[in-house]
Amino acid sequence: MSGYDRVVQPAAGDEALENHLGGDEARNYRQYEFDMVAPHVGRSMLEIGSGLGHFAEQFLPRLDRLVVSDFDPYCVEQLEKRFVERDDIEVLQFGLPTAIPLENKVDTVVMMNVLEHIEEDVAALRSLAEVTQPGGRIIIWVPGYMQLYGDFDKKVGHVTRYTPATLGRTVAAAGLDVDVLKPINFIGGIAWWLAVRRGGVGYPNPRLVKIYDRTVVPTTRFIERFIRPPFGQTVFCVARVPF
Repeated sequence: MSGYDRVVQPAAGDEALENHLGGDEARNYRQYEFDMVAPHVGRSMLEIGSGLGHFAEQFLPRLDRLVVSDFDPYCVEQLEKRFVERDDIEVLQFGLPTAIPLENKVDTVVMMNVLEHIEEDVAALRSLAEVTQPGGRIIIWVPGYMQLYGDFDKKVGHVTRYTPATLGRTVAAAGLDVDVLKPINFIGGIAWWLAVRRGGVGYPNPRLVKIYDRTVVPTTRFIERFIRPPFGQTVFCVARVPF
């Protein structure tokens, strides 16, 4: 089967609450995402599940080449309109796992809240490795810990939530090395557990998202400068394609 038959893969940004926690309601969180990812991005980047392109667009000043992608026809159409005047930006449509129609390899792949939707996650990473230069990076941002799995996860099509151990095994099975692998946003994990698991909230409230963004995100970022949390709402990984 093709990737389109087997995957429930969301747009990687923009209006999707699971990715950017409410868009403009969560500017601190969006900056948190960018600041975590940006140090690991090279000069050419493929983003998986680009949505409307807001997240990828932030990297343009540091890139020589950008490839955005989505499996959703509407998102692909919007991406083509957004970047119609940019000859240095390619727009692709595909679902993972599949042979990615990319002629020239990139040095960085970014996938934000995508892998958890894919049953064949190892095969998906192998597909990405095929279009990544030797020594290049695949940056993975996924929801953490099955203890936090609830109705929200089911509604948005999450196959699983990862731990560093389970994501590490997936990365290794795909033949990749690990540069960075850690849980992040541990206060957010506690808040998520209280709201979604204990509180029975099926979808985060935008008003609470705004409070979360203004209080929890800055506090978490400050604390995690000094300590490595034992768990978190998110697991962050930078995998490397072997030479």
